[in-house]
Amino acid sequence: MPKNSKVTQREHSSEHVTESVADLLAHEEPVDYKRSVLNVTGETWDKQKDGDEDLDAENRPAWNSKLQYILAQIGYSVGLGNVWRFPYLCQKNGGGAYLVPYLVLLIIIGLPLFFLELAVGQRIRRGSIGVWNYICPRLGGIGYASCLVCFFVGLYYNVIIGWSIFYFFKSFQYPLPWSECPIVKNGSVAVVETECERSSATTYFWYRETLDISDSISESGGLNWKMTLCLLVAWSLVGLAMIKGIQSSGKVMYFSSLFPYVVLVCFLVRGLLLRGAVDGIMHMFTPKLDKMLDPQVWREAATQVFFALGLGFGGVIAFSSYNKQDNNCHFDATLVSFINFFTSVLATLVVFAVLGFKANIMNEKCVVENAEKILGYLNTNVLSHDLIPPHVNFSHLTAKDYNEMYRVIMTVKEGHFKELGLDACLLEDELDKSVQGTGLAFIAFTEAMTHFPASPFWSVMFFLMLINLGLGSMIGTMSGITTPIIDTFKVRKEVFTVGCCIFAFMVGLIFVQRSGNYFVTMFDDYSATLPLTVVVILENIAVAWIYGTKKFMQELTEMLGFRPYQFYYYTWKYVSPICMAVLMTASIIQLGVSPPGYSAWIREEAAEKFLFYPTWAMAILISLIILASLPLPLVFILRQFHLVSDGSNALSVTYKKGRMMKDISNLEDNDETRFILSKVPSETPSPMPTHRSYLGPGSNSPMEMSSAPNGRYGSGYLLASTPESEL
Repeated sequence: MPKNSKVTQREHSSEHVTESVADLLAHEEPVDYKRSVLNVTGETWDKQKDGDEDLDAENRPAWNSKLQYILAQIGYSVGLGNVWRFPYLCQKNGGGAYLVPYLVLLIIIGLPLFFLELAVGQRIRRGSIGVWNYICPRLGGIGYASCLVCFFVGLYYNVIIGWSIFYFFKSFQYPLPWSECPIVKNGSVAVVETECERSSATTYFWYRETLDISDSISESGGLNWKMTLCLLVAWSLVGLAMIKGIQSSGKVMYFSSLFPYVVLVCFLVRGLLLRGAVDGIMHMFTPKLDKMLDPQVWREAATQVFFALGLGFGGVIAFSSYNKQDNNCHFDATLVSFINFFTSVLATLVVFAVLGFKANIMNEKCVVENAEKILGYLNTNVLSHDLIPPHVNFSHLTAKDYNEMYRVIMTVKEGHFKELGLDACLLEDELDKSVQGTGLAFIAFTEAMTHFPASPFWSVMFFLMLINLGLGSMIGTMSGITTPIIDTFKVRKEVFTVGCCIFAFMVGLIFVQRSGNYFVTMFDDYSATLPLTVVVILENIAVAWIYGTKKFMQELTEMLGFRPYQFYYYTWKYVSPICMAVLMTASIIQLGVSPPGYSAWIREEAAEKFLFYPTWAMAILISLIILASLPLPLVFILRQFHLVSDGSNALSVTYKKGRMMKDISNLEDNDETRFILSKVPSETPSPMPTHRSYLGPGSNSPMEMSSAPNGRYGSGYLLASTPESEL
């Protein structure tokens, strides 16, 4: 003890002392118990390591502003799925009726679990590995599993950004290169490319010009150099955005998060002015109430909620770990969740306004083609002129007139009608052609834009929007890898980020060979769904049942300054785990019922064909699921049988300027409570310091002081009961 310390001075004084422990500690020099008599572990003090830990706790990067943080979370959660997955599910599962199960599940599953991840990240101020090691060491594999899933998803997600980059640069020309089929020379005769003629210009451009796709996953076909270059550009963008951590990625978010909304609003205004846009929107939101009773609809809604918010990936935890301890993460969770929902609805309006316009164009084309067939039959006397209503004018034939004529011919020529090869040309049939994913973005939407006035401008805007949506999600996904690894293993941020991007690019070359699109489909369908569902269930169990919901609610009360609604207590403890378990069971059943396969593009047929995965591809598929889930049982076994240290016996307490920072590495709940607080586990520490009189150096009364901790690495403190004589 320094000779000039306040405690030493009081020991040599007869003056009665009534100062509180907190007042005493405020004047003490920093004391580390690893260097003092309270070093209960007997471990050697490592000055360098200790200094690094203190520096890390004190100088953790922080967001420049609350707006920057909110935009980062929005940019991460609002991704490509909002634009091309949600509209498809909405159309497929009952139109406006689908919004009801989606909103219900968003409230009882999405919002509570999103709030939980934000809270643990902000509370413990570590990435996913550190968070779950702290809450439950035996479930520390959750963090490693999240990192692996982020890696798998990042591999193929950046390929989609590469495709968008390719289309973006191809959009700077008029007419757009996918607006017409190419002409090829067959000797001295110029003919339309057969594959394009049998499909469509946009379909041909996607499968042949962009992907140059092979007929099956077994036919590699070598690297597609154009896509390889675009993938390199995509990883370069991600690396530059991530290289300085949130200092660089936070600034990128100002543009990448806001620009898509500008584009969506512009497209909505332009789309509503197009002929047939209202037909698409009315078709979209006409509710089919019977669909609400279908369990499959609820399963798909739950899956979409789950992935839309980015639960389980670790990106949410990583972003929130850079927050101040008193940040209102409950408000953040509610705001981001509902912004995500309304973004999906906005994107759905845009998509179906444009697809309604496209459906009218295609329906008119169908009417013209079939009217020419009917004229041919009339001229060859296959059909009688008496079958044509007198008011029908073939030079200005409307869809209504054609449908009337079609029904008359079908009735009269009932026995031979199929031989005529006439189509009904119903607008509803065109609107019912559901498309999702790459089919929506790179085929259906691009075809619609070819009919826009100033189509190159709209194409540039659309694909720039996709690039920014993808980039925002990629930054969050990569943060789910870099933040926990840097926190845990103390590697250099810049070196690790660059190395990670280079390694991911090299592995990602599998996606830019001619059969690469089939691997994208495999990874998208199987690498994340089941492992992430298990991860989120274990996250929920770790907090609600192992760490303790009451304890967690109490800590949230101390951190936020108000007690969260009891709604969260019951959803965390009962509702969410049950719903997630049902979702996991349904996903496993779905995997068993639907044999794994993919849609292959057959060049000779100029059409898609469903193929089953070969044996070697099935082995890769199963390996993906096992590898992503492997850290969960592996870490549990290693720590359960003490094959590796979980740090549960390590205790260091550091006094600093009137406060103490505790570092309790993964103590069991009961052990922690008894050792640190000297209380029974059921007792809750008082949120305010307990002031006791200092009775002098000869006293044997223990000094007790407990304060509500502001997180493991925060400014709160807990002091073990120690005799004053040891001070």
